[in-house]
Amino acid sequence: MPTRKVDVAIIGAGTAGMGAFHTIKEAGKQVVLIDRGPLGTTCARVGCMPSKAALHAGSKWQSAKQLTTEATLLSSEGTEALWAHARETRDMLASGAAGRARKAAGDNLIMAEARFIAPGVLQAGEERIEADAFIVATGSSPTVPGMLNGVESKILTTDQVFEMETLPKRLGVLGLGAVGIELGLALARLDVDVVAADQGDTIGGIQDPMVQDRAISTFMDELPMWLGEPVEIELAGDEVLMGTSQHSAYVDRLLVVTGRAPNTAALDLAAAGIPQDDQGRPNIDPVTMQSGDAPVFFAGDVQPDRPLMHEAADEGAMAARAASASLHNTRWSSPERRVPISILFTDPDVCTVGLTYDEAMQCDAIIGVSEGSGNGRSKILGAQGNLLRIYVEPDTGALLGASMILTHGEHIAHLLAWAIQAQQSVSDLLAMPYYHPSIEEMLQSALKSADDQLRS
Repeated sequence: MPTRKVDVAIIGAGTAGMGAFHTIKEAGKQVVLIDRGPLGTTCARVGCMPSKAALHAGSKWQSAKQLTTEATLLSSEGTEALWAHARETRDMLASGAAGRARKAAGDNLIMAEARFIAPGVLQAGEERIEADAFIVATGSSPTVPGMLNGVESKILTTDQVFEMETLPKRLGVLGLGAVGIELGLALARLDVDVVAADQGDTIGGIQDPMVQDRAISTFMDELPMWLGEPVEIELAGDEVLMGTSQHSAYVDRLLVVTGRAPNTAALDLAAAGIPQDDQGRPNIDPVTMQSGDAPVFFAGDVQPDRPLMHEAADEGAMAARAASASLHNTRWSSPERRVPISILFTDPDVCTVGLTYDEAMQCDAIIGVSEGSGNGRSKILGAQGNLLRIYVEPDTGALLGASMILTHGEHIAHLLAWAIQAQQSVSDLLAMPYYHPSIEEMLQSALKSADDQLRS
């Protein structure tokens, strides 16, 4: 059996794994990259990018239906052509990510399932890998609740939905987190009859109660949502029956987006000397990125602290530096993380930046508010429902966070994330220029709202 000895072995060639690979390589260390395939990041293959392609397709169809001439031109192919284009976009993005991984790793890429056979030793296909440190960046996979046993033939997950060549006429969505909301709206805008349910009474992970209420009222007409009740699912002939105490509906397929689990089962972490809980999961320290004292570091979705692409890239580089430090028995200090930012590309976008509402309230934050009904650009766009709420430190006026449902909110969210990371205050931001008429004037109004409270 061939044996390869390296400084660092990285398991997983997704966003976090590739970030770790480049950092280790730049440090001049011997590194090997192992992935069971298919290559291409979760974001590119089944995550953030395909859902945005579907949302874009739905948006185009909505616009076309509002413009009679364009609708006539599209009607011969319509939603199926737009869905096919969304799938082609997904394939292009995924193949691009896979190609970059192959080019970067070259002969250091091993396409095989990896598992630990002893501390410091991996089995990867026919090769035995011995390394002084390891980085686990194996990502995560969708979970399907046990309550759905018996309806497997009708279930779709995010790993499967973009494999459909044709859209179902009726679709149920179970789970209204970020992905459930985005895909539910995208497919509803492509004329699929969608109904969505979640036993929680919130959607999209939104904490701010005013933004939560506004989002539900904004999207309910397009995407009927059953909230706050257990959902029963059963087969009814060739259909699926969804029901609560107040609602019921028959659908052709059921999209299940109730969560993801880290891909660690096949690794045999116990053989590496890594402690696990009673469900076989490692307890990962978010600062050291380790579980226990073994030189094994976790990055990306496998560590579900911040399951987003840009965070995975950061964590990959952080894990690489931690692994490099372990090679020299030196202490590694985790850098301060970038300001958290979350965006649902739902048009209007739903965004959270910096401290969440609950965290801000623990700091007794002042809330500056701006409504679309008072913003000229929002009125022009027919978006009077726009809402922006910023959280401000009461003693210093420093910006702490924000939550919004806002047309083109992705751009305001980035501006606010940059401002928070630069430790800017309300007065700093009010000194900036604001063009009229623009959505950015909503930020100016929210800042003035906060400033009035600070002065009083």
